[in-house]
Amino acid sequence: MKLGFIGLGVMGAPMAAHLVAAGHDVSGYDVNTAAGEKLAAAGGRAATGVADAVAGADIVITMLPNHPQVEEVVLAPGGVLDTAEPGALLIDMSTIRPETSIAVADAAREKKIRVLDAPVSGGQAGAEQASLSIMVGGLEEDFEAAKPVLDAVGKTVVHVGPHGAGQVVKAANQLVVGGIYGLVAEAIVLLEASGVDALKGLDVLAGGLAGSRILELKRQSMVDRRFAPGFRIDLHHKDMGIALAAARQADVALPLTGLVAQLVAAGRAMGYGSLDHSALLKVVEQLSGRVPAEV
Repeated sequence: MKLGFIGLGVMGAPMAAHLVAAGHDVSGYDVNTAAGEKLAAAGGRAATGVADAVAGADIVITMLPNHPQVEEVVLAPGGVLDTAEPGALLIDMSTIRPETSIAVADAAREKKIRVLDAPVSGGQAGAEQASLSIMVGGLEEDFEAAKPVLDAVGKTVVHVGPHGAGQVVKAANQLVVGGIYGLVAEAIVLLEASGVDALKGLDVLAGGLAGSRILELKRQSMVDRRFAPGFRIDLHHKDMGIALAAARQADVALPLTGLVAQLVAAGRAMGYGSLDHSALLKVVEQLSGRVPAEV
């Protein structure tokens, strides 16, 4: 299919390259021109702007930082809805507020453009390995049309409900991930303060009921204090805000989510925003007076 891909960042660039490798005709645009050049080197085409990327596309994919960028790219004059052909399918794979996804779908309906919200989980490694989990909101028939494209970038691709549902599931994902990172951080601090080998302790935890994907992938790097970003604390801070807003919208209390959001916010305030979200360990260490309060 002919695809337009807008947002060739840490996640979008490898995703677009996988779509090229799957045989699709991909025109990509990013405000960083070097990203477009990299896509061209992989066999795609570097578009000169949003309208150029969207022109003639069967499917348009957006992978953008937050809802203001999605609103600008999709809803503004000269954006996706202004330039896509009637019948085209817009798949927004950004992580944004559910209400924004619903508003985009409502606006697109007037233009006879189909829409799915399809945020992802798996971070940079998942994007590079085409192993993302993708939670999709929208109409079932549009999901079926998009499935071959989504399968090229993801391993777990599930239709979870109507417009906005994908974003709600992603919010739930992020609150769970943040909570587990916080608890693993506390476990490391407790083990080390008690004179126990933290890595050996986590090895045991990983093999029992406390086991998780985070323990599987991150226990060694956390004990080693290696926090090169796969997913930055800055972005998780944004996502925790989305989770809390979704809770307010649904009129439910999520007390643990609120606490985790404050830990993430503290990490950002301490200057760790550019580090991986596993750097919540640094926050917990400082709360316990285990390390100097410096970046």
